[in-house]
Amino acid sequence: MLVTMNLPTPAQMRGRLAAFAAICGAQSRDRRGCFADGPLWHFDDWGGNWAELHHDGGGRVVMVGNDHEYSETYFGPFAQMFSEPETDLLAGAPQWWAPYAQQVIAGGERLGFVYGFDGAWWRADYDLYDGFESVGIPATDDAHCVDLISEFVKDAAGKPDPTAIEALIAADADVTVEHVVAVIGDKWNAAAGAAAARAFLAVEVA
Repeated sequence: MLVTMNLPTPAQMRGRLAAFAAICGAQSRDRRGCFADGPLWHFDDWGGNWAELHHDGGGRVVMVGNDHEYSETYFGPFAQMFSEPETDLLAGAPQWWAPYAQQVIAGGERLGFVYGFDGAWWRADYDLYDGFESVGIPATDDAHCVDLISEFVKDAAGKPDPTAIEALIAADADVTVEHVVAVIGDKWNAAAGAAAARAFLAVEVA
């Protein structure tokens, strides 16, 4: 049995993730914080908490991730490692979810949640807190994304214009250098930021 999740669609998430990726890309050449790599959309908070969206084709998406402090779910070998009961994050899930979860485990990373999207978001049925909300991914709503970007750029640009950040989000990954400059001013590398955002256009979203 699967449980329906009240989350934005991947199409609604894209503009927010791309906006944050623009700021991360402008700040550093390193792949840190937020980026798109073909069908993979990645976010992490530089503190060990992360979430990734894997586009499986045909509008299907699998989101995996973990909060190393607050995820109470233990999946696969990590249940035994931490002497915790296992939560089957794939219980009742279609087979196309499994490779993305297994990829995380094979890479030695703990997995706190697995959600699948195919017209709606779903997860396995469990009662434990899986850590998704505390990961802080800026894809859930505009206000959180604006706050996260404002905090990120304050050392470079002072207090940014919220309207400029909202325009960056509204560009829905079709970001220009001018969009980025309006947020960060003449600091960092606005062209690299725009390129990082536009990488989210590589896949079609639903």
